[in-house]
Amino acid sequence: MKQDGKHPSGAKSRKKKYKKELRALQIKLVTLQRHLIQHDLQIAILFEGRDGAGKDGTIKRIIEHLSPRETRVVALGKPSDRDNASWYFQRYASHLPSRQEMVLFNRSWYNRAGVERVMGFCTDHEYREFMDAVVPFETMLVRSGIQIIKYYLDIDREEQRQRLKARKVDPLKQWKVSPVDKVALKHWDEYSVARNEMLARSHSEIAPWYVVCADDKKTARLNVIRHILATVECPESDQQAEAPDPDIVFPYDGAHLLSGKIAP
Repeated sequence: MKQDGKHPSGAKSRKKKYKKELRALQIKLVTLQRHLIQHDLQIAILFEGRDGAGKDGTIKRIIEHLSPRETRVVALGKPSDRDNASWYFQRYASHLPSRQEMVLFNRSWYNRAGVERVMGFCTDHEYREFMDAVVPFETMLVRSGIQIIKYYLDIDREEQRQRLKARKVDPLKQWKVSPVDKVALKHWDEYSVARNEMLARSHSEIAPWYVVCADDKKTARLNVIRHILATVECPESDQQAEAPDPDIVFPYDGAHLLSGKIAP
């Protein structure tokens, strides 16, 4: 007999439970947004992670039932010549939330510490300049009234391999395939080094990093939403908020690199 985890009825039951939990959390997100609007809050949520880590799917579930007037997703493409001739943070600063807004960055200014660094799209000087400036930049934003929540979605090498492979054959995911995807696995170790330095140098008390174990997409999505609900102060949702699983979403600590809690 098949184990419940592999039996069709077991999979159906888990899917039903996931949808039920997701809906309940999305209702709380709507309550949170109402609080955000009433109190003129400004929320910027950053999503970073390797290609295939699940950023798109997580963001989709967060915004699915929120008001599009007060919710924006920012996913910038290749910088223009004007962008390259401007202050690095300028192209991102124009997308920051105003009062009553929540903005979700699908990759952010940390592109410079990840893709640009590994793929050679920036110079060593530009990289060092960014790393020196990013914490003061975020400190300035927080002191101006913007709450920043930073997530790094972490997956292991085999999980990335399977997801990138699936993209190539799924006609609904063809838009996700990029030249950077094609060499992501080849540069796995370089991305790990870049990630480790990014987390270590830009994790701060005022704008900390939260690592999300995202090998299981659905579990990651639910726990990111729980974490958002727990992190943004909202009395209406706080009373019923369920804490995220600390093994799924947790503050960055260098010790996690040694313990294996963050994929090597």
